Amino acid sequence: MSSSSTAFAGLWSSLPTPLTGWILDVIQSMGHERMTPVQASTIPLFMKHKDVVVEAVTGSGKTLAFVIPILERLVRRETRLKSREIGALIISPTRELTNQIHSIFSLFLESQPDNDNPYPPPLLLVSSERSSPAQDIERFTSTGADIIIGTPGRIEEFLLGQGRSVVDVKGLEVLVLDEADRLLDLGFQATLSRIINHLPKQRRTGLFSATMTDADALSELVRVGLRNPARITVKVQSKKKKAGSESGTKNELVEERRIPANLQNYYIGCRSSEKLVQLTRIISYEANQMKSSHFIVYFATCACVDYFYKILPTLTSVKAKFYSLHGNLAPSARTKTLKAFSSAVPSPEFPSILLATDVAARGLDLPTVDVVVQFDPPTDTKTFSHRCGRTARAGRDGRAWVLLSGREVDFCDFLTIRKIPIKEKPCFTADGKVSTESDFVPEDPEVEVFLGRIREVLLKDRALHDQSIKAFVSFIRAYSKHEAAYIFRLKDLDMIGLAKSFGLLRLPKMPELKDIDRTSWQDTDISWDTFAYADPAQETKRLAELAEKAVKMEANASEERKRKKKKTEAWSDKLEKKEEKEKRREKRKLKKKWLKSQADASAQSEQDKVTGKRRRDAEESGPGSDDDADDWAELQREEKMAKKVRKGTTSQQEFDNEFMDL
Repeated sequence: MSSSSTAFAGLWSSLPTPLTGWILDVIQSMGHERMTPVQASTIPLFMKHKDVVVEAVTGSGKTLAFVIPILERLVRRETRLKSREIGALIISPTRELTNQIHSIFSLFLESQPDNDNPYPPPLLLVSSERSSPAQDIERFTSTGADIIIGTPGRIEEFLLGQGRSVVDVKGLEVLVLDEADRLLDLGFQATLSRIINHLPKQRRTGLFSATMTDADALSELVRVGLRNPARITVKVQSKKKKAGSESGTKNELVEERRIPANLQNYYIGCRSSEKLVQLTRIISYEANQMKSSHFIVYFATCACVDYFYKILPTLTSVKAKFYSLHGNLAPSARTKTLKAFSSAVPSPEFPSILLATDVAARGLDLPTVDVVVQFDPPTDTKTFSHRCGRTARAGRDGRAWVLLSGREVDFCDFLTIRKIPIKEKPCFTADGKVSTESDFVPEDPEVEVFLGRIREVLLKDRALHDQSIKAFVSFIRAYSKHEAAYIFRLKDLDMIGLAKSFGLLRLPKMPELKDIDRTSWQDTDISWDTFAYADPAQETKRLAELAEKAVKMEANASEERKRKKKKTEAWSDKLEKKEEKEKRREKRKLKKKWLKSQADASAQSEQDKVTGKRRRDAEESGPGSDDDADDWAELQREEKMAKKVRKGTTSQQEFDNEFMDL
C-alpha cells in the first residue's frame, strides 16, 4: 500500500458469499463503502469453517472482520439457539475495548428488520459497581443473549462460576480473542485455559491483534485449541526513494511498517527538564497551525496522569478541555470520561486533550483523534505502536510525537528494527516555531519559568504537593522496570531535570536520589509546619498528627537528655555524689558502733548471770557473819543497778563508778 492513498480491497458485494441485506445496510450507514485488506482477507475464511490468526495494524478494520462473520453465521443457522444457549463468545483484555465491541454488535442488532422473532441484544460482561455476577446471570436468562462479550475474569465467573449450571455452551459456534497477544500474557493464561477447556472443540476460533509476532501466535495456537488455522498478516508498505533517484523511477524501495500508512511519527530529543515545556508547545503548534482538535497524551503511571491533569491547564497557552483516564479510576468514571472525550465537538480553538495511561492504548476506536503525544515512552515497542494507532485510523491522517531525553534517543533505532519508522524533529522554540539549531544550546529559559508557575500552584494546596511527590516516585519506579533496560537506564536519568519538569517543591527522600549532584537544585523556602491543605478535614488531621509527633519528639528529647547527662556529668554532680558517699560511710560506722554496743550489752548479760550465781551461793550458805550480811546487801544493790542500766534509767558510767575498781 502506498502511504499517499487510502488502501481498500474491493466492494462488499465482491465477497464470495453475499452479505445479508440488513447487515450490509448497517455497514454502509457506518460509512464503509469498501472493504479494507484485513476484512477482504478474513471475512470469507471466517464465514466458512476456518480458524484464523489475524495480524494487522491498528485502525485497519479488524473489529468488523470478526463482527460480520459472527452475525452471518448466527443468521444463517438452520435453527435458532435455545434460550440458554450461546452462539458466540468474544474475549477482550480491557473494559474499554469490550464496551466498544459491544456497541458495534448492538448497532447491528438494533437495526434488524421488524419481525416477530428478532435476535436478542448482546450481553456485556465487565467489572462494574452496578452489576454483580449474579445480576449477569439474571440479565442473560431474561434477554436470552446469543452473543457474549466480556473480559477474561468476568467471562470465567459467568461460565464456570454461578452460571455453570445455567449457561449452555454446546451450541457455541465462534470464539474470538481480540488483542490476543495481551490475552495470552501470563496474567490471563490460566483463566483462558480454564475457559477454553470448558468450550466445545467443534467451533471456529479467531485470534486478532495489531502486534502479534510469529512467536506470540504460533507458540500458543495448540493451547488455545486452533485447528489448522489460516495466518493472515496485512502489512503496510510505503515507497521510499533511493538516494539520487526521482519519484516515478524504478529506483524505489518498498518499506514495511507496523503503523498506519497515513501516520506521521516524530520524536523530539530534549532534556528531561524541558519535556513539559515541549509538550505545551506541541499542543500549541498542533492546535494553532495544524488545526488539530483531539489529543491523547500518554504518561507512564496513574499517579502521573492525576498530577498533570491538575497542572497542565495552568501551563498551556490554548484553552483546552482536559480529561483523565487510567486503571485506578472507577469503571463508571472511565466509561463516562471516554464517552465525553469521544463525543466532544472538534474545535482547534478549544481542543480536547485526554491524559491517559496504556489503558487507552489498545483497540479503542476514537476516529476524531488527530494527535498522539507520548510524554513518557512505553515499556515495550508493541505498546508504542498501539499508542500511535489511536490516530490515523480508517484512512485519516494523524501525527504522533514522543519526547526522548539523552540516551533514550537510541530507542528510535530499536523501533526501526521493529518496522516502526520515526523521524526526528528539532525542539520547538518559545515563539512556537521549530528550532533549526543543531549545535548545543543551554537549557530552555522557560524551564525555570514553568518551575516557578507550578510551584505557585502547589503552594496553594499541600495535597497537590503530595500528588507531585507520588507522581515523581511512581515514574522513577516504572522507569527502573523498563523492558529495554540497556537504553532506559536509571543511572543515566537526569533526576534533577526530571524534578524540575514535575515542578517539585523539594526532592523526596528515596534511595535513587542518595548520591545525585544537587548543585543545580534548590528546595522551595517555606515553613513546612504551616504549609496547609485546602481541604479542612485533611488539614485538621495533619495538625493532629503534627501535635502527636511533637509530643513524641519531646519525650524522646527528654530521654536523650537524661542519657547524655548520665554519660557526661558535671564536676559539681560528682562532688555531690562524693558527699553522699561520705554520708553512707558515716552511717556504716554508726552501724558498727551500735552492733558493738549490742555485743557489750550481751557481755553484761553474761556478767549478770555470774552475779546471780554469787547471790545464790550466798543464800545457800546463809548469813553466817556481819561481813556476809554486808556482802549480801552489796550484791543486791549491784543487781538492782544492773537492771537499771539495762532499762536505760542509769548509765553504764554511773554503774562503773559505783561498783568497778578505779
